Amino acid sequence: MPATHTPAQVDPRGPRFGAAVTTVVLAVVLVLGPSLGLPLLIIQTFAFGAGSLLGLRYQPYGWAFRRFVRPRLGAPVELEDERPPRFAQSVGLLFAVVAFIGAFAGASVVFYVATAFALIAATLNAVFDFCLGCELYLLGRRLLGKPSLAASQPVGGTAR
Repeated sequence: MPATHTPAQVDPRGPRFGAAVTTVVLAVVLVLGPSLGLPLLIIQTFAFGAGSLLGLRYQPYGWAFRRFVRPRLGAPVELEDERPPRFAQSVGLLFAVVAFIGAFAGASVVFYVATAFALIAATLNAVFDFCLGCELYLLGRRLLGKPSLAASQPVGGTAR
């Protein structure tokens, strides 16, 4: 009988904290524009890339949450599947790469539009706890006929 892979579980407050940091970074990138904002955009692109390609535990804002914020909050009530927020990091990475290409190519409209889309998604998550990338992931699963994800799991327990 083959072993089943259990997806990583994350504290749902971590991705929301990361979205808040991302919101600030991308807002500053927009204010600074394609030339002055480019170094911050590169940092944000690497942050998205780490979360997307390596996993949320390697995302720098997630590390900061686990190291400095979570100890002050205590343990979460429940954990959630890492796959939807990791997909959201991939969507953010896509927009950041497009913004970078726009800035590098001198297409400032592309830079501003792509950065603004990523900023809107991060703001929705940070302010309203609505993860647009997560919802796209779940919609994709439904459209592909894949089973829905297991419910969030209480810490130290089984799925509800």
